Amino acid sequence: MVFYKNKKFLIPLVSILFILLVCGAIYFSPIKQLLIFLPQVTKERVGTFTNLQPEAQKGAHYVGSANCAECHQDIYDKQSASMHTKMIQDVKKDPSVIVGDFTTLPVDADFELKNVVYTIGGKFKQRYMLRKDRDGKEDYIIGNYQWNTENSNWQSYKVFNDWYHDAWPEDNKQIPTSHTCDGCHFTGYMSTQKRVEPAIHCENCHGPGSNHLEDPVKENIYMATRQDPIRSMEVCLQCHMRNVDKRLDSTTMADLYGIIKDYAEGFEPGMSLVKYKKAMPYQPGINDAKFYGNGIGYKNRMQGNEYVQSAMYKHGITCMNCHDPHTVDNTAQTPRGDKFCMSCHKMGSPIGPHQSTLTAHTKHEPESTGSSCIECHMPKTGKHTGKSPTTVRTHVFRFIYPKESLEYGVANACNNCHTDKTLEWSDKKLIEWGMTTWERH
Repeated sequence: MVFYKNKKFLIPLVSILFILLVCGAIYFSPIKQLLIFLPQVTKERVGTFTNLQPEAQKGAHYVGSANCAECHQDIYDKQSASMHTKMIQDVKKDPSVIVGDFTTLPVDADFELKNVVYTIGGKFKQRYMLRKDRDGKEDYIIGNYQWNTENSNWQSYKVFNDWYHDAWPEDNKQIPTSHTCDGCHFTGYMSTQKRVEPAIHCENCHGPGSNHLEDPVKENIYMATRQDPIRSMEVCLQCHMRNVDKRLDSTTMADLYGIIKDYAEGFEPGMSLVKYKKAMPYQPGINDAKFYGNGIGYKNRMQGNEYVQSAMYKHGITCMNCHDPHTVDNTAQTPRGDKFCMSCHKMGSPIGPHQSTLTAHTKHEPESTGSSCIECHMPKTGKHTGKSPTTVRTHVFRFIYPKESLEYGVANACNNCHTDKTLEWSDKKLIEWGMTTWERH
């Protein structure tokens, strides 16, 4: 009795019991599923202007990925097998990188196989770089035909259609890759205007590595996974987001004629991307050359433009929460099946799905395509080429309604599968299921 009368012992005891009860309640309730986001959501958010590049990395220079392999052989081997390293390939070093059938190259092509120095890509399409120096410096242009791997044919290609109509002549021969492709497709070029290494390698994402090579501690290199979510994502968004020249904030297209650039010149990982890059805007409610009126992109390499509109972005979920940039897979490590998504989004979760069973949520059988997370929340809406089917998955992570397809012509999850049904049929089915329908605002 003396023990319980002594407040000196009673108050700490009650406090401990209360904490245990709260912890137990959290552990056995859906709130536990929110805790996985705690490290990202509660980090001090740096906003858009703070430079987080390590002090010890400033002033470093690029050394090439072969130097990284000395200590990081396993990661180097995985990354070397990824599509990132296939974005630019040297034809002289490996002639087998050519996927186009040059025996059927159209007669009005402005190049031949013997002229090709580098290839760009090869999974969905392949373009060809031809040597043409500019102002006494090494430079390249793109041939006027690309090879589409999806349907095995040649398609006329005009750089003018992709990069700034009002700032270049229509002739491919007048548009250098130093102002268009090289910033993202050559390691080091975005920062130094030097082609340190063909394609995307370690220093594209970790920044220049000379100081880290000399003193291999983590403080001497940029590590996106240890940074604020905004800076972390900007490592990917430096290239996976279509943009316009930042200088257009204070000048006109006419002033930049022939010198405009399509990449964030001067940017290195950890720096504030918004200081170097201006995201290509879309006009809500209006279809334009790059976006549908609901913010969905027409093309590939628009993941960032879409993602910054999403709730995932606003809550600090980064590209690397879902993708392994070092993967041996041909694309970033896409989750297979629903298991990955539902490691966070368990049934009955406060962050959704709110229903108790998968069938109640999707109105489809559990193992069917209609119950696949990505088929409904990341349907294929974009194209890699103008003549290809929709092959690029949207990254807005929301349901696209059939009525949005009626309004803007964008693909939707329902009719991507139910190709024999009308958009009106799909919309009516949603209403029958008690779902809300889309209305233009």
